[in-house]
Amino acid sequence: MKKIYLMINGIPGKVALTIAAHTINDDRFTLVPFSLTGPDIEEEEHTVDGHRIRLIRPEERNDLIKEICRQYPGFISIDYTHPTAVNDNARFYVKNKLAFVMGTTGGDRAALMDTVRSGSVPALIAPNMAKQIVGFQAMMEYAGKTFPGLFKGYTLTVEESHQNGKADTSGTARVMVGCFNDLGIPFSDGEIEMVRDPGIQRDVWKIPEEHLTGHAWHTYTLTSKDGSASFQFKHNINGREIYIQGTLDGALFLNDRLNDLADNNQTDKTQSHKTPARIYTMIDVLRTADGIS
Repeated sequence: MKKIYLMINGIPGKVALTIAAHTINDDRFTLVPFSLTGPDIEEEEHTVDGHRIRLIRPEERNDLIKEICRQYPGFISIDYTHPTAVNDNARFYVKNKLAFVMGTTGGDRAALMDTVRSGSVPALIAPNMAKQIVGFQAMMEYAGKTFPGLFKGYTLTVEESHQNGKADTSGTARVMVGCFNDLGIPFSDGEIEMVRDPGIQRDVWKIPEEHLTGHAWHTYTLTSKDGSASFQFKHNINGREIYIQGTLDGALFLNDRLNDLADNNQTDKTQSHKTPARIYTMIDVLRTADGIS
């Protein structure tokens, strides 16, 4: 099996570093020794398990990308940067025909989708790369569509806790709010209770000390109008392993789609129009035969 080139963008961010380390030790992949980084990063390179990664600030990337593409043809970009960089990075990927996995949350998501559709390369975009959580969301979406208004009259509280370096509200929580809206509960993203204080996380939430710098705890509580009935859903994740495995599975999935696209183009050499880009989600990954490992 030919190894897949992966360019992990967002180093020295913790998620990007963790994925890079996994990539180095995974026989299915080859880590591209470059990473797009933020304008505030001063270091020129970062070392991951003995591998030196050249960090590329926004003003440098246009000058370097052609050479990177020449050295590592067909590489897939994995984006775990910053919410403020989502849309600009997506435009860069599409302009340079770079297939990408967008794990970064935030940004203008509608504009993100429009950017991908304007190009010719596929992208995998998901606010959460944990396959089990994505499956849970799918079940809740099914409930909302199948039993609309089931919890009409109930009140909802949504609490989410992440490490204090996470700048935006949980994308997973926002998706779940939409499910509860379908189930009959009026609730807005602005009502989500965000916790980023390590002291509260440790003393009130009882999150293990070693995971204060990397966790995702969510609690959704539904209470009837008279208080006689209560339902609660939780998913608490410590560390980042669950997201890493989902991201790498997503990269494998996207590589298969690129191979399918290349085969189709080879078969139909008379095709003169640009094939519109396809946007995939983690649900598409789950639906493949090897999506759950």
